[in-house]
Amino acid sequence: MAGKAFCSSQKIQLPNTKEFINVPVTSAGSFVNAQKAMGISHCDPGLCLDLTRGLEIWVMLEYETLDDEKDIELSVDSWLKIIGGFGVGKFESNGEICLSDFAKQLLYLNLLPFKEKGRKIKLEVIFPEGQSLAERTSNAAFGVVDGLALIGTQAEVQTSASPDQLHQSLDELRNQCSSQTFEGALTFVIGENGLDLAIQSGLNLQPIIKTGNWLGPLIVAAAEERVSELLLFGYHGKLVKLAGGIFHTHHHLADGRLEVLTALAVKERIPFDLIKLLAQSASIESALLILEEQDPLAAKKLWLRLAREVEKRSHEYVKRYVSSSIKIGAILFDRKRQLRWAGPIGLKKVNALGVTLEVLS
Repeated sequence: MAGKAFCSSQKIQLPNTKEFINVPVTSAGSFVNAQKAMGISHCDPGLCLDLTRGLEIWVMLEYETLDDEKDIELSVDSWLKIIGGFGVGKFESNGEICLSDFAKQLLYLNLLPFKEKGRKIKLEVIFPEGQSLAERTSNAAFGVVDGLALIGTQAEVQTSASPDQLHQSLDELRNQCSSQTFEGALTFVIGENGLDLAIQSGLNLQPIIKTGNWLGPLIVAAAEERVSELLLFGYHGKLVKLAGGIFHTHHHLADGRLEVLTALAVKERIPFDLIKLLAQSASIESALLILEEQDPLAAKKLWLRLAREVEKRSHEYVKRYVSSSIKIGAILFDRKRQLRWAGPIGLKKVNALGVTLEVLS
């Protein structure tokens, strides 16, 4: 690690391809007799994930000397130990670093030339602003705490808003509806988080389709395919947009979540001083917590109103494009992955499925 002049750009190879990209290096250096090195770069998310644009990334690398017995025990890929430092997200369930397969492959591939017999490389990744930025995400709803997930520099990771996701979901929708076993009922979830929770909650008694952020076109497509009952199951920070008539839920296209919540609070005649607190909240989740602390009854009224409004606006959206008798229900979960609210149709549907919503209020 010693003896090399500082270079402001580092060429790295992408996994499963012959493509190389240049990653800018802000600063780098070695110390402790050249057994440790540190480098600093900044995140370039491309067209997606503006929250992480310019995010400062620190990496600390050091060699650990192993005795012969440990060296023998090393498997092919155990020579690299990746540690999530400050600001890097961990799974709340087991404390393990939230590390994508892409990032793992990227690190193994490009650190392989530095592998030495009898020594193990320890790599610690640090996001100095990771914890504060994570507060502006829905990471906790994915079971990720303490920071941002480690995904991979310049990786194409955000597919939920891409046309490819829409085409894949449309194909799956048509396949399900053309199946001889299809009985007319479907559940839509936005991503892996919703899919996982829906299965855990017993909602997989009817087919589940992952939509990505393309809820509007897929709701209409479901009506065109003569789906009779559709259940929308999702994180409150996503489905709240439907209550405001926003049917593509990616944040790049539209936000307005607090504005929608505030408007619903006015319709529900929530006291004005509480509405002001909602409007000043940092996020939907913080608005929920503030209202539950200040006035639990008002919180229940508002969030049930939100669930009803999701159902109502979704049905109105379908009517713009196609004549259909489809019934659309909604169930919302919070940042702690607790099922909290359902509209009238959604509640009837889960009761018919025999699913118990223990936290529904």
